[in-house]
Amino acid sequence: MTDCTMKHEGAADETICAILTQFRRIAIVGLSEKPWRASHRVAAYLVEQGYDIIPVNPQIKAILGMASYPNLVSAPGPVEVVNVFRRVEHIPEIVEQAVEIGARAVWMQSGLEHRQAAELAQRAGLLVVMNRCIMVEHGLHFG
Repeated sequence: MTDCTMKHEGAADETICAILTQFRRIAIVGLSEKPWRASHRVAAYLVEQGYDIIPVNPQIKAILGMASYPNLVSAPGPVEVVNVFRRVEHIPEIVEQAVEIGARAVWMQSGLEHRQAAELAQRAGLLVVMNRCIMVEHGLHFG
């Protein structure tokens, strides 16, 4: 992986850069099999960038040539980053599972924020990013 080329403006940029440089296994919760959906485009991009993706969606068996798992607990470990594409009301349960499996970070995609779940993750020692697209941030930091 190349070094981050972005000038960091604050702690959020430092956290984002740390996640993108230190961790390679990313579970994408809510990954869609529909190529026009953001989760699908993001997953394909991350695979192209050399990340190991773990699809998590109970509605599909496989996507992008990889087996899909019904939840984080059933996904093969270790999972380092949990990238969330589910509605806000599902985030607390996803974060609880992320803590349970020993994930290192939780990333809530653009439009997703849940302060209480973020606090739970941080108390458990996980890095947290909210309301940011991992694909866009990767491009900004390593473009």
